[in-house]
Amino acid sequence: MDYPEPRRPPIWRSPLGLVLLAAAAFGAYVLLTRHFDHLLQAVPFLILLACPLMHLFHRGHHGRHGGGEPGGAPNEERPPR
Repeated sequence: MDYPEPRRPPIWRSPLGLVLLAAAAFGAYVLLTRHFDHLLQAVPFLILLACPLMHLFHRGHHGRHGGGEPGGAPNEERPPR
């Protein structure tokens, strides 16, 4: 009888994951308390950077939201005519 291999626990439940989570929480705390003014100065640049990144990563997804023929299911394969 074959037994399934035991699944590995997620990274955040391991000791290393807890250390990384604590380090990320401490880094976020320091950034928000000590460097909040610097973060506010970066917001306009982050908004400007978001525009080209959205164009790069959302390319080719226009018109795939179920706007096909009336009466048909949006994600259903249609037979050829």
